[in-house]
Amino acid sequence: MKEEILISGFGGQGVLSMGKILVYSGLMQGQEVSWLPSYGPEQRGGTANVTVILSDEKISSPILNKYDTVIVLNQPSLDKFESRVKPGGTLIFDSNGFKRFPARTDINIYKVDATEYAYKHDMVKTLNMMILGGFLKIRPIVKVENVLKGLKKSLPERHHHLIPMNEKSILKGMDIVEKYAP
Repeated sequence: MKEEILISGFGGQGVLSMGKILVYSGLMQGQEVSWLPSYGPEQRGGTANVTVILSDEKISSPILNKYDTVIVLNQPSLDKFESRVKPGGTLIFDSNGFKRFPARTDINIYKVDATEYAYKHDMVKTLNMMILGGFLKIRPIVKVENVLKGLKKSLPERHHHLIPMNEKSILKGMDIVEKYAP
């Protein structure tokens, strides 16, 4: 098993955290992992992305041009990375704020309306976990129990009280992910 993932969005959307949690989850399952963040100096509001590789074998390089899965949380990320999904791969997006939607027909496209749900149910702090839940429903490469262990490793202890809300968000993301047809 080898999954090469790119997660991209604005700084502050939890893009890097989502990648870090996936990596810790893979470690909990004994997988080889790679986490390569990329972000501008702006932090919140600037663009950010992270490449995550989870594999049962050694990872030769963290630098990739094409990905098995691309998760995009904003229009600039979709515009930049839609073409980087391998044919037959997966693109996952949260449609909030998009003017142009994914158009490729040679990939599997899924929509998670996490932003809309999160604002209606006061779960904005864990919106990224809904997206992660949608991803895990489509590509169950790590077990949810290992994601919860990964959360404990990646979140500072002062935020551990948020783990139940994160779990709820992951499960909700699994419920609200849906196939998208261009």
